Amino acid sequence: MTQRRSDHGYEEDTEADDLEWEDHVMATVAGEVRRRRKELRWSAQDLADRCEAIGYPIPRNVIANMESGRRAVLPLVEVMVLAKALRMSPISLIYPVGYVDEVRQLPYEEPQPAWDALQWFTGNESAEDATDHMLDHFLAHDLELRSALAAVESEDYERWKVRTAPNRVQREAAERALARYADQAANAKYELGRHRDAIREAGGTPPHLPSPLADIDAPDTDPTEENDL
Repeated sequence: MTQRRSDHGYEEDTEADDLEWEDHVMATVAGEVRRRRKELRWSAQDLADRCEAIGYPIPRNVIANMESGRRAVLPLVEVMVLAKALRMSPISLIYPVGYVDEVRQLPYEEPQPAWDALQWFTGNESAEDATDHMLDHFLAHDLELRSALAAVESEDYERWKVRTAPNRVQREAAERALARYADQAANAKYELGRHRDAIREAGGTPPHLPSPLADIDAPDTDPTEENDL
């Protein structure tokens, strides 16, 4: 059967049931590459030139064959390079949320909303049989890191307001706010430290800490050594 791709899928004269799951995945990626390339008003050669500039050449004819459905494979490394060249994330090529309503997440599965599939792929919605606890630790760490940074920034701001208050009333109000934010910052740092300990206990290395939160790790923990491992 001759298969012809349009943006995000095959032409309507092709029977969807005849397509293998990998064909659907490739059609989705190829369709988003084509859509984004047109959005940028680039030719296939323009895109090929940008891939070469990245350091992983993907010839114009390869891009054209992919978009038209004449190519049988699409390596992951090419998805990564194409996404970088197109100024987008790789996940947006695989699950083009907003441009594709449904995708087939795995073989023999019914189509489901692209957003749900993306959440599964990125680990934000774990499968029932998932055992990737390290990813859960890192996702939780990222949330707590954001909370801790926000709390520390608020604490620093209120401390500045205390120093610069023009009168007693405003200074006392700032001092009360400073006390609240100091408590929030302490709690946020404690929670972040717990997640960092959990990562270490699971055999992993926690992410690098920004300087405002560098005091979270114990003194005997060398973050430079951790990051070099």
